[in-house]
Amino acid sequence: LQGDDGSGKTVVGLASMLLAVGAGHQAAMMAPTEILAKQHAMKMEKYLEGLDVTTALLLGSMKQAEKKDIQRRLASGEIDLVVGTHALIQESIAFRQLGLAVIDEQHRFGVQQRATLGSGDILPHFLVMTATPIPRSLAQTVYGDLDLSIIDELPFGDRKVSTELVPSGEAEPVYESVRSEMREGRQAFILYPLVEESESMELKAATEEFERLSAEEFSGFPLGLLHGRMSFEEKMRAVSMFRSGEILGLVTTTVIEVGVDIPNASILLKNHPERFGLAQLHQLRGRIGRSGSGGTCYLFVDEEAAGKARERLELFASTVDGFRVAEIDMEIRGPG
Repeated sequence: LQGDDGSGKTVVGLASMLLAVGAGHQAAMMAPTEILAKQHAMKMEKYLEGLDVTTALLLGSMKQAEKKDIQRRLASGEIDLVVGTHALIQESIAFRQLGLAVIDEQHRFGVQQRATLGSGDILPHFLVMTATPIPRSLAQTVYGDLDLSIIDELPFGDRKVSTELVPSGEAEPVYESVRSEMREGRQAFILYPLVEESESMELKAATEEFERLSAEEFSGFPLGLLHGRMSFEEKMRAVSMFRSGEILGLVTTTVIEVGVDIPNASILLKNHPERFGLAQLHQLRGRIGRSGSGGTCYLFVDEEAAGKARERLELFASTVDGFRVAEIDMEIRGPG
């Protein structure tokens, strides 16, 4: 199942899992990060309220005793529906009767990892889902052994997100615009390619820029920091503070690429966008405008960025259609 961010893939996944549970089987959803797995579990709890369905969340960072308890209940069939990360494919996990495995952001898993979920006595059905756009012509090759479904619309109509290229030396008017939005209660992602400064690359990094932005451009506005080297608890605290509005700006890295869902976030500032692939840029842009009220994505382009890199970013800015982005990427780089 291919569909842009916010098109409703999670709901389709949950409906499919309930079909399996209704037929007397167990169902599992595997996500690539603990943040995303936790988010899916929270959403599902809300949707399943009042239904007689037993759910569980299994993460690698859980205490051994918690994991063992979930393993036991999966093996006995007490748990109908489980959401988890790679922890679901450890050798110690055995399902009583797994009927459906849903793989979210399937491109983040290896072929063997995906297959491990189906290595029990009964071969489950599989639903693999991705928001990373793949050109239709390539999809038939990549998913040749699967039925391909595409959600090509969004629940609230076209995503009203505009993308603007800004020379990195002219960032101040953008910061002023963002401060003005923050005064109205709206929120912003501020994205960097690195966690910490590197001697080998002259790129801005999240941790150093968080300190600088807090003291300078966004002094007086609550900012948070989120990156891949933080513990799961630290990440969840940052996401939950951002979701509740305690912080208005989240300085981050590509850790937000998959599934971080903050409906009130309407601005994305991307530093060094030429360092990212178009599919990744599109995934990141999918973090904003999720409530249907629109948003703006600013690409701070280095003045010395070569013509080809700039042309690629201009093409990216010209469309919000993930499949068009994928076609552009293939035209520029070839099938890869």
